[in-house]
Amino acid sequence: MKIAVLISGGVDSAVAVHRLLEQGHDLHLFYIRIGLDNGEGDCSAEEDIEMCQFIARKYNLPFEVVSLHQEYWDNVMEYALRTVREGLTPNPDIMCNKMIKFGFFEERWGHEFDLTATGHYASTEMRDGKKWLTTAVDPVKDQTDFLARISYKQLSHLIFPLGDIPKARVREIAIESRMPNAYRKDSQGICFLGKIDYNEFIRRHLGEKPGPIVELETGRKLGTHRGFWFHTIGQRKGLGLSGGPWYVVKKNIHDNVVYVSNGYDTEKQYGRTIRINQMHFITENPWEGITTEIPITFKNRHMPEFFPATLRHVGDDEYIITSERLVQGIAPGQFAVIYDPEAHTCFGSGIIYGS
Repeated sequence: MKIAVLISGGVDSAVAVHRLLEQGHDLHLFYIRIGLDNGEGDCSAEEDIEMCQFIARKYNLPFEVVSLHQEYWDNVMEYALRTVREGLTPNPDIMCNKMIKFGFFEERWGHEFDLTATGHYASTEMRDGKKWLTTAVDPVKDQTDFLARISYKQLSHLIFPLGDIPKARVREIAIESRMPNAYRKDSQGICFLGKIDYNEFIRRHLGEKPGPIVELETGRKLGTHRGFWFHTIGQRKGLGLSGGPWYVVKKNIHDNVVYVSNGYDTEKQYGRTIRINQMHFITENPWEGITTEIPITFKNRHMPEFFPATLRHVGDDEYIITSERLVQGIAPGQFAVIYDPEAHTCFGSGIIYGS
């Protein structure tokens, strides 16, 4: 098959290329380039591209650098900044996959190929003639939560070569194949932005607006923040308060107040009920018409743990998740990603608006 492979310069996408070639596919490699928000070039991108060029030469494959700079800033980062400005918690990586990697790239380049491949830790499965997004064998590296807003059309054109092997095996393959990035650290930054100072990025776009940090239980002012948009529900670090740990548990956007609570086990940072809307099912809604509580597992942030819970449709586009265990840091704006009870199939996601 003719497959477009999105590579990043990292070990995962390089091993994805290696495995696809072992399977006999005809590959064309692509690197999506995004410039920084200040108009300057990205030094880390130059290093990434050099690594991609090495992989292309090693396997004698065609390689292109394509730009989606304006599309990225108009869609992904505008969404992120708007969400932060509203006091909510965005997930740029989810929107990056939906809008950029499997959106604009597919429309302009990927559609010319039989499939598009990436180094995501995820899998797919055919059932009853339909394709479903399923979790990777490595639960720690599983990235299906980042794919939970893609459309069925997008999923139908995707292949994930790493879904059936653990990360440790990926490293072994890279070492055995003598890849120069075999020991390269995984990227931890925002999608495409690399190692940026997040607070400086937010300050550059939204500025500063000092306001009080207040203890929720007592109403006592503990300090001053530089703007509520620098803080998210569940945050512990970066508050500058002594006598901690302190957790952000609430924000008053109108009055620019950040509320905190003290202690590792403060009940204010936990909850069991999560209200979601803007529900999106990737393949289809497997519970169409069911109004009773449905057993599921879910995630409300990128982590290896799947929380057992029930899901109930309460009308229109609103659902309630009731978790069996306490959930830390339920933040409006986050995506709640829905799985079956065995945490095997990712059905889709909704946006948290309350608890």
